[in-house]
Amino acid sequence: MKRIFFIFGLFVMLNGCRDFNTGVLAEGIWLAQLTVGDDQSLPFNFRLKEVERGTYTMELYNADETIYIDEIKVKGDSVIIRLPVFEGYLAGKFTAHGIRGKFIKENEDRVLPFRAVHGIKERFKSKGIPNTNISGDWEVEFIPEEGESYKAKGIFKQVDDKVSGTFRTTTGDYRFLEGINSVDSVKFSTFDGARAYLFKAKTTDSSMVGVFYSGNHSKEFFRAKRNENYELPNSEALTYLKKGYHTLSFSFPDYNGNLVSLSDPAFKDKVVIVQIMGTWCPNCLDETKFLVEYLKKHSNEKIAVVALAFEYAKTRESAYKSIDRLKERIGVQYPILLAQYGGIDKEMAQKKLPMLNHVLSFPTTIIVDKKGDVQKIYTGFNGPATGSNYESFKKDFHYFILQLLQA
Repeated sequence: MKRIFFIFGLFVMLNGCRDFNTGVLAEGIWLAQLTVGDDQSLPFNFRLKEVERGTYTMELYNADETIYIDEIKVKGDSVIIRLPVFEGYLAGKFTAHGIRGKFIKENEDRVLPFRAVHGIKERFKSKGIPNTNISGDWEVEFIPEEGESYKAKGIFKQVDDKVSGTFRTTTGDYRFLEGINSVDSVKFSTFDGARAYLFKAKTTDSSMVGVFYSGNHSKEFFRAKRNENYELPNSEALTYLKKGYHTLSFSFPDYNGNLVSLSDPAFKDKVVIVQIMGTWCPNCLDETKFLVEYLKKHSNEKIAVVALAFEYAKTRESAYKSIDRLKERIGVQYPILLAQYGGIDKEMAQKKLPMLNHVLSFPTTIIVDKKGDVQKIYTGFNGPATGSNYESFKKDFHYFILQLLQA
């Protein structure tokens, strides 16, 4: 009898302490939360799969975006999850059904508390049937706690109480936002390893008033009104060559320390796409993916792309490591030169390209014709999250490059 009670007690103990066994994470859907400004929780969902004992892959979801993650290291009860391309990573202690730790961006000296629970698929909890439907276009003003206000365009789609969409600004879009409209309040968020954005607002049929958290380092208020006719300024008119200039010139090192400039034979008699970017920048990543795909679909020896990287990385070596990571993960074949490391000061970037009136955004993309003259400058990049706007850009871009090739 004692032996039976002992075995029963052991069975109960092992099953009751299942979550404390190390080395095992439950497969399936998880709800994660980052703690951002004002102790607000920024949620996102991911799905874990164990491909073999102790080896995992992950899918992270933001509306129509799925981010595939295959750099997950487990040791004992510790886990490190590295997001693709970006330097940010999640690190923490885990049980089978829970993780608690931090989201860390070392070069930017930023840390956010992080926790995750297995088995929860709802990103936000509903408090009731929404009073409104926010589908459509919105004229938006963001008001930082410090600095000047700026305009944006909200583009949203609501099905029942589920909301997706983005904000477009003159410097790019806020990528894939996902959330919920509940009673008189809307919430949406996104997390991709670089951006950790949370938006909360009170809504009516024609207005939104709320707050925008970027991690725990930035807080902005915003107000919006429904306006189906609202448009942002033309992105092609914001950055331009100063009077007296018609060409672009630079000289920056490649990985081997060789200085590269537009006067090199590699760019002679070619249409050149110059991308001012950084490996830390989500809009730059969207544009890089676009350019990689564009070159695959429209292979032409008369087209060249060169990127000028402005990096947060504190050392030259770590900057090149970030560049190599981007090139490997995305399949970049064109050269990425190191223009600056140790910070991303836009005024400093403009001083390195003094023919420009300013560098307003990363990315900024400059199209140079076969004679070496600048023909167009795009400020920012509106990527896949902007839907029809992105599709229109792709068509216009291809048509413009084709014109320059035929000239």
